[in-house]
Amino acid sequence: MFAELYPLLAQRSLTITVAALSKGEIRINVMPHSRPEDAKVNDQITYSHKDEVARIPEAAIKALTTPISLTGTAEEIDLRLSSVLLEFVESHKQLQCSFERASEEIAAAVKTIDERNKSKSKSKTANSKSDPKLEAKNKSDHEASKAEDTLPLWWTNSAVPPPGSAAPESVPVANADGSAGNKESEKIQEVTRDAGKSNNS
Repeated sequence: MFAELYPLLAQRSLTITVAALSKGEIRINVMPHSRPEDAKVNDQITYSHKDEVARIPEAAIKALTTPISLTGTAEEIDLRLSSVLLEFVESHKQLQCSFERASEEIAAAVKTIDERNKSKSKSKTANSKSDPKLEAKNKSDHEASKAEDTLPLWWTNSAVPPPGSAAPESVPVANADGSAGNKESEKIQEVTRDAGKSNNS
């Protein structure tokens, strides 16, 4: 019995139970134990891989620990046990091989996706450094933010008029002789004429 079970024992531990039933029958149960590696196979699939890599179904993982049960008389168990255990171990070996192959394929797919994403991020960084349009945009944004950080002159210098208020301008008027002038020059001319009249008198 143990010679037939040894290939399975090399991979995982087993629990064997033997119970006596009514009518002279007995029942033998062989139960493979789970391993930490069984549950970790899907842990390597993270959020960034889940859309491209399929997980191993939980049913397939649980199948690795499916027990076998054999019921019969002691004579029937003696006759059948060896062949039944051989079949059980062989089917389990095939399932284990499929499981390990799927685990390797998942690891390879995850590695390929990580390398592809890494190269994409490197190329984006290189393109952003060498793109003159992007550099010009960054420069103009920096200059705009620098200009916004500077206080307007009229806030710090009372001699500078605030925005929206213009300095008073002289309004041009026509002189007596028809030439263009302004109010200040007209006042000067009037003062000159008055001074001339007082001198004549």
